[in-house]
Amino acid sequence: MSLAYAYPFSRFEPASVVDLNARPVRERLSASALKGFFKLAQAWKLRDEDACVLLGGVSSSSYYEWKKKPQRVLEVDRLTRISYLLGIYKSLHILYGDELADQWVHLPNRNALFGGRTPLAYMMEGGLIAMQAVRQLLDARRGGI
Repeated sequence: MSLAYAYPFSRFEPASVVDLNARPVRERLSASALKGFFKLAQAWKLRDEDACVLLGGVSSSSYYEWKKKPQRVLEVDRLTRISYLLGIYKSLHILYGDELADQWVHLPNRNALFGGRTPLAYMMEGGLIAMQAVRQLLDARRGGI
């Protein structure tokens, strides 16, 4: 018995992987990613210094310049960071009401991942890998994995 036909064909095209190494892709995504990040920073009431750390150590002068004029091409690392953070934001708003969702990153957390620290402190200390772990944790909680 062949399993090749065990599943029906889908009418949908398979999801394509976004190649952030391709400059045209980064050009297309960067401005909207930055705008989304600045809205997230406002919703989470992030200090500018914390936002700079989350973006991978951006200088405050660059941060303010980006805020005024987000039309630029970001590096793969920064786009990936923003993608994780926006996914975290979305998951939080699915799991909790708006108020708690936006406060969650500032609340001490007993989950073993955080060790009593706030999720924000954990992500700032752990960088991209920590953001990925928080994203996976929240996706698992909402049944997205």
